[in-house]
Amino acid sequence: MDRSELEIRPEELKARLDAGASPVLVDVRWQQEFDICRLPGSLLLPLDQLAASLDELDPADDIVLVSHHGIRSLDAAFFLRSNGFTRARSLAGGLDHWSLAIDPSVPRY
Repeated sequence: MDRSELEIRPEELKARLDAGASPVLVDVRWQQEFDICRLPGSLLLPLDQLAASLDELDPADDIVLVSHHGIRSLDAAFFLRSNGFTRARSLAGGLDHWSLAIDPSVPRY
């Protein structure tokens, strides 16, 4: 699977959110990171708990996975896709890129 199929650019996610689209935002970072910053409405499901939490997600939903730099969320998107979540994608560059490209009020760490 091509990496571009697994990712959504921050600009595209922002445009979708502004248009009223409501993807399920799943943050796969640790609680300590989530406490520093997060996208509003995000559900915290750390990557190491994702497999055990599949029943909390709907395979039909548009799911955007979020991590610090987009590495863990890319792993999570690949994992979800391999488990039937065909609309799961990772936020390219993670929250760090979101802060740089979209919202500088989001703390970088």
